[in-house]
Amino acid sequence: MYPLIEIKTVPIEIEMKTHNARLEYRRGTAEMEISRDTGGLNIKSRPIRLKLDTFEARNSLSPTPMRSITEAAQKGRQAAYQATGTYARHGKLFLNAKVGEDVVGKILAEPMQEAMNVEAALDFLPQGGVNMDWEAGEMQIRYEMDKLNFDWKVDNASFEFIPGDIEISVSQMPDVIIKYIGGPLYVPPSADPNYQPVDIEA
Repeated sequence: MYPLIEIKTVPIEIEMKTHNARLEYRRGTAEMEISRDTGGLNIKSRPIRLKLDTFEARNSLSPTPMRSITEAAQKGRQAAYQATGTYARHGKLFLNAKVGEDVVGKILAEPMQEAMNVEAALDFLPQGGVNMDWEAGEMQIRYEMDKLNFDWKVDNASFEFIPGDIEISVSQMPDVIIKYIGGPLYVPPSADPNYQPVDIEA
């Protein structure tokens, strides 16, 4: 008599992977931006200024209408003063006249005597001079160099700690394998070619 059934067990298979803890260092970065402010050369020049005022000289040759009116008014005022003085003097002569005195002849002789008393004079034109005024020249030079601006952007370094890790995976599940290892079964048993009757007498 031999066994008819073979039972086989398959154990579980487990894979385990471990990752050690580590400390990672991240290096800092630095960026620099450069910008330029452009300078330049600036020159400002002003030449000499000469101012000539010829108003009085031109008025002595050809007076302006305003100046002509002013001079005519002054001459009219002076003529009025002279006429007033002349009339006063003539009136005084008439008041102090004596009998037989020729007062009218004296009055008529005055213009002739005044004409003889006129003095000749030499005059030059133009009478007014030229007023001169000047301003000195000026020069300004301004030079400005270019400027460089540096802008630094620094990212600080840092440390990062990565903890350890364990990975567990099942590569083979447990199993039970039952296998029939016996021969074929015949019903009835006498159909088996290798059938041998059972001796029940013994």
